[in-house]
Amino acid sequence: MATQLAVEGVGQAGRPRSVWWALVFLALAQFMVVLDGTIVNLALPSLQIEMGINDSTRSWVVTAYALAFGAFLLLGGRIVDFWGRKRTFIVAAVGFAAASLIGGIAQQPWELIGARALQGIFAALLAPAALALLTVAFPGGKDRGTAFAIFGSITGVGAAVGVLLGGFLTEHVTWRWCFFVNVPIAIIALAGVWFLVTESNAQGSTKYDWPGVILAALGLGSLVYGFTNAEHGWDAPEAWGFIAAGGVLMALFVLVEATVKHPLLPLRVVTERNRGAAFLASFLSGAVLIGGILFINFYIQIVLGFAPFLAGLASLPMTVALIITAGLVAKNLPKLGAKIPTATGPVFMAAAMLWLTQVSAEGNYLVNMLPALLLMGVGLGMVFVPMQNLALFGVDKDDSGVASALVNASQQIGGSLGIALFSTIAVTATAGGVSPAALSSGYAAVFLWAAGVAILIVPVALLLITIDRKKFTGTEGA
Repeated sequence: MATQLAVEGVGQAGRPRSVWWALVFLALAQFMVVLDGTIVNLALPSLQIEMGINDSTRSWVVTAYALAFGAFLLLGGRIVDFWGRKRTFIVAAVGFAAASLIGGIAQQPWELIGARALQGIFAALLAPAALALLTVAFPGGKDRGTAFAIFGSITGVGAAVGVLLGGFLTEHVTWRWCFFVNVPIAIIALAGVWFLVTESNAQGSTKYDWPGVILAALGLGSLVYGFTNAEHGWDAPEAWGFIAAGGVLMALFVLVEATVKHPLLPLRVVTERNRGAAFLASFLSGAVLIGGILFINFYIQIVLGFAPFLAGLASLPMTVALIITAGLVAKNLPKLGAKIPTATGPVFMAAAMLWLTQVSAEGNYLVNMLPALLLMGVGLGMVFVPMQNLALFGVDKDDSGVASALVNASQQIGGSLGIALFSTIAVTATAGGVSPAALSSGYAAVFLWAAGVAILIVPVALLLITIDRKKFTGTEGA
C-alpha cells in the first residue's frame, strides 16, 4: 500500500487546523494552474498587436498551454506516484514559476508560445501532485467531501478570476504581468507545502510506459492540430488527415495500455463506470468552459467594445454565481449524491449558451450577456463539486496520482479540442468577415455548438453514475 500522507499534527482521531491549512496551499496551486488557462484571454488583442501575431497563430497562445498540459498529464500522474508527491510538487512549482518568467519577458511569438507549452508541462506535474496529496490527506468521511468541494470549486473560480485579473493587468499594467503574477503565487504555495506536508509515494514498480507516453502525446497533438486546421476547410488534408491520424494513435494507445505490464494509464482507473462518468463530464465541461468563455470574452471586448478590465468585471457575475452554487451543493451533497447535480448542472450550462446565440452587433450586456453568465455560473458550480470527488472515489492509493492527472487531463484536452473546434466554427460562420455583425454571427454559431456539447453531460450522468449517495459522501452508517 502507498505510504500515507503525513501532515504535521494530523492524527487518526480528527483533522486539526494544519491539515486544513495544507488544503489551502494545495488549492492555491490548483487555482494557479486553472488561472493560467484563461488569464491571457483578454490580453490576446493587446499581445497580438505588440508581438505581431496573426489571427491563425493567436489561438495557440491559449492552445499551447492546454495541449501540453493535457498531453503530459498522464505521465505527470505516474511521476507523482513513483517519484514522490511532495518532491514533484516542489519541482513543478519552481518550473512553473520559471516558465512564467520566460513568457513575461518573451520578445518573439515562438518564445511566448514555447513558454506557454513549458507552463503546460510543469502544470502537468503540479496539478496531479496537488490532487494526489489531497486525496491521501483526506482518505474518507465527511471531511473528504468538504475538502473536495472546496478543491473542485477552485476550477471554475480560477478560470473566471483569470479573466478578471487578466483584464485588469492588461489595461492598467501590461499583459506581461499575466505571466509574472504566477511567480508569487507559486512561491506561496511551495512554501506552504514545504512546511506542512511530508513525502508520500506509491509502492511497487517505478517503470514508465514510454510507448504509451509517446502515443498519447502524438495522438492528442494530432487531434488538436487537425481541428485547428479545419478552419481552412474540413476537406483540407491538414485537417482530416491529422484528425484521422490522431484517432488511430489514440486507439493504439488504448491497445498498448491493455497489454503492457506497467501501463501509463491502468484501464481499471477509467473502466469503473462512476469514475468514467466523471472523466467524460470533465472532458465535455472543459470544452464548454475553456472554449466557450474564450468567445464570450471576444464578444464582450471586440464587439461590445469593453476595455480589458471592464470586460473582466463583466464576467464577475459568473464567478459569484459559481461560488454561491458550489457552497450550496457542497452543503447538501450528502442528500443529493453525485447524480442529481451532475445531471442538472449541464442543463443550466446549455441554457446559458443558447441564450448567447442571440448576440448581435447591436447587443446589450445586461440583456445578452448577464443572464447567460449567471446561468453558466450555476451550472458549473453544480458540476464541479461532485466531479472531482467522484473521479477519485474508490481509486487505489497507488493510482491516486494518475487518477488525479486524468481528471485534469480530460478537462484540458476537452478545452484544447473545444478551442480548436469552436475557432473553426467561428471562422466558417463568419466567411472571412471582420465586421461586428459577421463576428457576432460566428460567435452565435459557437455558442449553439457549445450548448450541444454541454447537454451531452446529462445522459452521461444519468446512465453511468450509480454510486450510492451515502458511500459517495462518506456518511454511510451515520
